[in-house]
This record gives sequence, C-alpha cells and structure tokens, in this order.
Amino acid sequence: MSAVFTQQEIDSVYRVIKERRDVRHFVPGAVDEAVIARLLQAAHQAPSVGYMQPWRFIRIASLDLREAIINLVEAEQRNTAEALGERGAEFMRLKVEGIRECGALFVVALADGREAHVFGRRTLPEMDLASVACAIQNMWLAARAEGLGMGWVSLFDPEQLAQLLAMPQGARPVAVLCLGHVEQFYPRPMLELEGWDTRRELESLVAVDSWSNTGGQKTL
Repeated sequence: MSAVFTQQEIDSVYRVIKERRDVRHFVPGAVDEAVIARLLQAAHQAPSVGYMQPWRFIRIASLDLREAIINLVEAEQRNTAEALGERGAEFMRLKVEGIRECGALFVVALADGREAHVFGRRTLPEMDLASVACAIQNMWLAARAEGLGMGWVSLFDPEQLAQLLAMPQGARPVAVLCLGHVEQFYPRPMLELEGWDTRRELESLVAVDSWSNTGGQKTL
C-alpha cells in the first residue's frame, strides 16, 4: 500500500514549489552543517536516467577560489551584455550572483565517464544534464523549506572553471550554487521585479495532440 500524505503535507509541497526563488541577495552568517548535509542528501535522492547519478558537488571553502570564480562570472557578464546588444546596459545593472555574500558555495558538475551509460542516453544524450538539473532542483526546494535562499549562477566559462577546480578530463561544471540566509524572499521572481521578463501564461505552453493546438487543456 502506498504512503498517504495528509492534505497539509500536500499543500506544503506546492507552497515550497511556488515560493522557491533564484536568490541573489544574502545576509551574513554561516549555514549550519547539519542543514547542508540534509540538502546534499536531498540532491542525491534525485532521479537519474539509467541510475547514472552523474552529479558531483564541489564545496568552495577557499576565499581565493571564491574571488577567482567571481572574476570568471564578471567576465562572462560583460561578454553576455555585449551579446545582448541594446539590452546590454540593462543586463549589467542586474545583480546576477551572490557569491561573495552567501554562506556556502558549491560548484555542481557532470561527472566524467558518462558515455558508459547508454541506458536513456542513446537517443537523448543530454539526459545526464537533465538528471543533474533534477538534483539541483531537489536541493533548491529543500533549501527553501529550510528557510534558506539559493541561487543558480550559470555565467562562467566552463573550461576555465573546470581548470580552476582541477576537474578530470570529461567532467564539466554546469552550476555555481550560492546558499545562505536571506532577509526576506522575493515576493516574485527577481527578473519579474526588475522588469526583465514575466512568467508566460500556462495555457500558451500546454498543447493537446499537436504542437499548435495550445490552450486546449480546459482543466488549466
């Protein structure tokens, strides 16, 4: 017999999903080690295609490494601003990371040797990356439930970051995760608050039977 959750427990799951935020603003303070252990365990319980478990978490303890990662992020922010053209100046005004302020910092990487996992990857080789994303989302939701903010930073050169952290051939960093205490959680996603974009209507993203038949799901 499957476990039955109470309505309160069910509501809590949906609330955590709804109130999760990509956090860029932190207040000083170390993160309790027992909480970090729980968050990593939550990440490790994520599903993975073919049970490959391709995630690797590197905790950044060195302040010098933090500064080096900040330099990589700032360089990529400038490159991204240039690529954005007319929105470049607007992008440069955004706070895109909280690496210096956060209480704990992690780099998440795809492990090497993924080619051995054909199960689930023969036609969709990117499923290893999807598995890592599931692990990050688990950690993100658990952090929100613990009252901690987390931000996913993707502005960096993967080869330079891999070299900085002495990753083996074939491994690839996919995320810099900032974790820490917050004064408050954003009432809406930060990029909405900053006017960068808005969340699309769900009806426009759900189709029935064919790509173009959107808005046909009457239950939404």
